[in-house]
Amino acid sequence: MKKNESNEVVSLNPLMATGIEKMILVIRDKQVLLDRDLAVLYGVETRTINQAVKRNIERFPERNCFQLTKDELPDSLKSQIVILNESGNKRGLHVKKMPFAFTEQGVAMLASVLHSETAIRVSLQIMDAFVAMRHFMMQNGGFVNRLSNVEAKIIEQDKQMLVQNEKIHEHDRKFDEVFEAMDRGELQSKGLFYNNQIFDAYVFVCGLIRQAKKKIVLVDRYVDEKTLAMMLKREKGVSVTIYTYDKSKVFEVDLATYNAQYADCPIQILPSYGMHDRFLFIDDTAYHFGASLKDLGANTFFFSKEDFTLDEVLKKSNEISEQKSLENSDAS
Repeated sequence: MKKNESNEVVSLNPLMATGIEKMILVIRDKQVLLDRDLAVLYGVETRTINQAVKRNIERFPERNCFQLTKDELPDSLKSQIVILNESGNKRGLHVKKMPFAFTEQGVAMLASVLHSETAIRVSLQIMDAFVAMRHFMMQNGGFVNRLSNVEAKIIEQDKQMLVQNEKIHEHDRKFDEVFEAMDRGELQSKGLFYNNQIFDAYVFVCGLIRQAKKKIVLVDRYVDEKTLAMMLKREKGVSVTIYTYDKSKVFEVDLATYNAQYADCPIQILPSYGMHDRFLFIDDTAYHFGASLKDLGANTFFFSKEDFTLDEVLKKSNEISEQKSLENSDAS
């Protein structure tokens, strides 16, 4: 997090310094965070998280949120789990309160049902940690800071030996399948987001923005400071141009403030005329959105990848712009 953000988030810095990545486990071939670790990050009790899941159980399918079995418990937690031995009863040992594990998608949904500003802000850091973990593993032959149970011990004992061991290839294959599936979710060609899926829609669009290599062009009649903030997710050196019409005085101030602070990567605003639909161009790939980027997730909307070019989309708008320029020229 940046230095100047609110105390509510800055207070997490000592924990963040150890790395959210170190909290991420790989269980059932999925990257997950446990409920107790999320509770610490969000500043709530573990039971608050579990109650939120129970109240919205239809939003947490097992592929995104599941309860660990005793055999899946990491060694570091086994000593912390309460084991009940019923005296005089032959029913044996019982494990109480097995933790829940949340995948990346589960964490995103959890932030939306907790209705907490802290949860949403911290979840953005968690999303970045999941992405960073994936990229690290892809770029380093599948090595990770943490794996679950015996696999983690093997890697820590002798990473050099694992490079030449067939097991490392099996690990890589499994991890690549999981991460490629996640990336396909970010790169999907069309989809439907329902009302109140604000965080999910935000994460999706930010994922698109991160993929740009050269330029981003947004055609959107309604933009505000949230739209500008999304563009901060782009890689260094990627240009941004926004075609818009309803440019309020407040937005002009926001834009001037933005460009003053980020003078090395300013955003260019150009006029658009006669435009209703919204288009986001990531390099040469066009996405059509049924809602303005600033309002994504507030109501149900559809998006799709299209074959349109920017010139095709702006054809009529440019004609109107040229006509207005001629009229202004004649008037002067």
